[in-house]
Amino acid sequence: MAFDIAPYIDHTVLKPTTVDADIVRLCEEAKNNKFAAVCVPPYFINKAVSFLEGSSVKVTTVIGFPFGYSSTGSKLEEITQAIADGADELDIVHNMAALKIRDYNTLEEEMSQCVALAHSEGKVVKVIIESGVLTDAEVIHCCKLYASLNVDFVKTSTGYAETGATAHAVRLMRANLPVNIAIKASGGIRNFTFAKELIAAGATRLGCSAGMQILEESKMAE
Repeated sequence: MAFDIAPYIDHTVLKPTTVDADIVRLCEEAKNNKFAAVCVPPYFINKAVSFLEGSSVKVTTVIGFPFGYSSTGSKLEEITQAIADGADELDIVHNMAALKIRDYNTLEEEMSQCVALAHSEGKVVKVIIESGVLTDAEVIHCCKLYASLNVDFVKTSTGYAETGATAHAVRLMRANLPVNIAIKASGGIRNFTFAKELIAAGATRLGCSAGMQILEESKMAE
């Protein structure tokens, strides 16, 4: 029996040259195949919400994307607008610059405000830590910090770093997060074999632009 990978997939298009037709196709594919969510640029939230009305597919967008070093105030404004536009889930890039200089107070204050605002409106928060540019010790620190702030997911990557999702990073995250906090792997997930490896490591969501290819490969696998 084929492995049902569709409920794991956040069907994604985040390239800066995205046009309306890309969003329509993305949403149509997600709806027809019962993917977990679509992940779209903030500019296209309204269109995705409208197209997916009445379906089970969630609308996800990104905040502070892709580098995370924008101010806390600007991230809060982005969250406010995304909520107003109808987004269900928010993938928020944390401040990697602050992490690298061990300014942990900024990380905590920023994400606590972001989580409080999103959760006050019933929205799901996925914090993107960009695991590919972090040491294992930094990944572990992020897991412990963001677990204490009750985020819903910790997410590996934006897809913009040289290294995206890895099974090692997902296993490390799973070992250092409580069971109630999920993991989204993203970045460089282009085939079913790798997708299934990440799920086995502990990922419960997969952010990928190759969702249709992965789905077709899953149907052919035993």
